[in-house]
Amino acid sequence: MCLYQPADTSRKALAGADLTPRRIVEELDRYIVGQDAAKRAVAIALRNRWRRQQISDEMRGEILPKNIIMIGPTGVGKTEIARRLAGLATAPFLKVEASKYTEVGYHGRDVESMVRELVEIAVNMVGSEMSERVRPQAEQNAEEELLDGLYEPESEAPADPQKLEQRGRARERLRHLLRKGTLEDRPVEIKVEEKPFVVQGMVAGGEEMGIDMQGFLEQMLPTRTETRRMSVAEARRLLIQQETEKLIDRETLYRNAVRRAEESGIIFVDEIDKVAGRESLHGPDVSREGVQRDLLPIVEGSSVPTRYGVVQTDHVLFIAAGAFTVSKPSDLIPELQGRFPIRVELTDLTREDFMRILVEPRNALTRQYQSLLQTEDVKLSFTDDAIARIAEIAEDINQRTESIGARRLQTVMEKLLEEISFEAPEKGGVRLRVDAAYVDEKLADLVRDEEVTRFIL
Repeated sequence: MCLYQPADTSRKALAGADLTPRRIVEELDRYIVGQDAAKRAVAIALRNRWRRQQISDEMRGEILPKNIIMIGPTGVGKTEIARRLAGLATAPFLKVEASKYTEVGYHGRDVESMVRELVEIAVNMVGSEMSERVRPQAEQNAEEELLDGLYEPESEAPADPQKLEQRGRARERLRHLLRKGTLEDRPVEIKVEEKPFVVQGMVAGGEEMGIDMQGFLEQMLPTRTETRRMSVAEARRLLIQQETEKLIDRETLYRNAVRRAEESGIIFVDEIDKVAGRESLHGPDVSREGVQRDLLPIVEGSSVPTRYGVVQTDHVLFIAAGAFTVSKPSDLIPELQGRFPIRVELTDLTREDFMRILVEPRNALTRQYQSLLQTEDVKLSFTDDAIARIAEIAEDINQRTESIGARRLQTVMEKLLEEISFEAPEKGGVRLRVDAAYVDEKLADLVRDEEVTRFIL
């Protein structure tokens, strides 16, 4: 499973009317080489989700998401397209593997658990957004509590207005020092609220009934308050967290999270081909069709109880992917095939694609290694003929052994730079220029010995 992470924290995610199909494809092009048909398909699907929000409520309920099935060999970009798409849309995104689920009655994960996990991601997303909105107020409240701990005047408030004014001036001087950062290491005593901790899953059955048993128990058990002595810096962090919790309305948080999961959630079902095919009488294939039939109502649209409330999956976007090297899409049960109306085939990567992958994306492998070695003051550069040679070797190994697409480049690059990566701490200030001759020298055994390649990913 791969929980959602933003595609690029240094860039603002596209939103609303700016999320046009052309812009989406342009953003995907920054990270993924080729596969234009798949990019266009997911871009249109994502745009349709925004379009649906702009129409009347009556018609909105009738428009269902156009689920997508991506077909192509491993390592050609299926997962990356879905992951980057979720980052652009700032939508709850969950990646699951179909092979991890089994038919009801067999040992394995319940298919409905993917919806519960999606809601958990939505809760974290909405919670982070709400925390950012209340943070200024939380910081202000935390500052006042810190001042209370740092400034300890007489227990009784003086009746003399002049003394009250002096006390106020003393507190403001302390506030100035606190904001200036000169009191960070000073010890201070603060009151910390400790909520009872209930182990997730300790009470069985509650989630299936749509009851937040964990939250219920946490509310029933009393909150402890204790005084702790710590540095101002540590106390500020704890107090801001504590004040943030107080300012956030949990009911609103959960309600908004469920709505976001329902309206903009994306579930990426990888390895869908592993559950394709008809029933076998024995072995691991026995529940393949059963998994498909359990998955069908989720994709079709059903009500799934979660600890945050019942979630309707009618408008969750499902993107399935599989290599289909042994089975074929038509081996899926017809009802499930019909729930994935958009079918996109991803093509094998060529040597030219490998060359582009090495240098063009914002997260290109060459840039990654350059950044890593730069931390050791080693400046790494690649010549054009080196890039061409690396791509040629990766393609050759893919052809001689099991093809794993662009993932082969990671293995080749790691082998190529193994020596310099090991010796980098002792070679600060060195400039290393990787050319075709260097590539041939370091990868000679890999290229020459076909048997060796069979033991390398």
